[in-house]
Amino acid sequence: MTDMYKVIIVDDEPIIVEGMRRVIPWQDFDCEVVGTAEDGCEGVKLVKELRPDIIFTDIYMPGMDGLAMIAAIKSEFPEIEMSILSGFRDFNYAQDAIRLGVTRFLIKPSKLDEIREALETMIEKLKEKRFRRLAYEKTAGAEHLGSAAKAEEKAEEVPPEVAVAGSFVVSNAVKFLKENYMQKIKLNDIAEQVYVSQWHLSRLLNQHTGHSFYDLLNNIRIEKAKELLGDPSLRIGEIADLVGFQDLTHFSKVFKKQEGVTANDYRNKL
Repeated sequence: MTDMYKVIIVDDEPIIVEGMRRVIPWQDFDCEVVGTAEDGCEGVKLVKELRPDIIFTDIYMPGMDGLAMIAAIKSEFPEIEMSILSGFRDFNYAQDAIRLGVTRFLIKPSKLDEIREALETMIEKLKEKRFRRLAYEKTAGAEHLGSAAKAEEKAEEVPPEVAVAGSFVVSNAVKFLKENYMQKIKLNDIAEQVYVSQWHLSRLLNQHTGHSFYDLLNNIRIEKAKELLGDPSLRIGEIADLVGFQDLTHFSKVFKKQEGVTANDYRNKL
């Protein structure tokens, strides 16, 4: 018996969700709707909990940037296939979604034939992925070590849409850092903002920037501190506090490590 493909539907219009559940003959496609959500945040939680194979989602929902949601899911769960059902008519937005790995961008009200075609296409792509994975596992299990090493190297190649999604997540994370560097902030705080797990965000930051979360945060804080040092009315202790350091000693240590001089010497050079 063929394993059923797990489907999640995310839309803030209950009538759309219920209509899709009832009208589409899911079993004919070896599919099962395992969950529904009325907003993107709830949808991301369901994805992490249920690990679906297929997602149908709106992107113009309250409380969430649709592209941010797509990027988060695609970067962390690249095996998942996604199609969009939206009343949001914007060609550039659709192009961005497709670059992030969305299979179909359907405009509401969508015809049943369009939804069926999207579903069939996503299932075919899932079958291709499973075939490639099985081929890799077979090769990796071969006795010849060289073949296994080559198979492993090939398996680690990142598909273009996954790389784009990861870059999108990192851009959003860095933007949040630049807007909130003065606050007491942790990796998990940013991970929640960009809808991925903190371990995944940490890996993405290292991959795309070459820096850890704390290095990025300290770099942003020190750059801002360098600007403030040009104001002679501000004491160095005040500047440390303004850019988010909890104590002057830590600020001084980080500043000298990054700039090679103390904050006071830097100010004197200005």
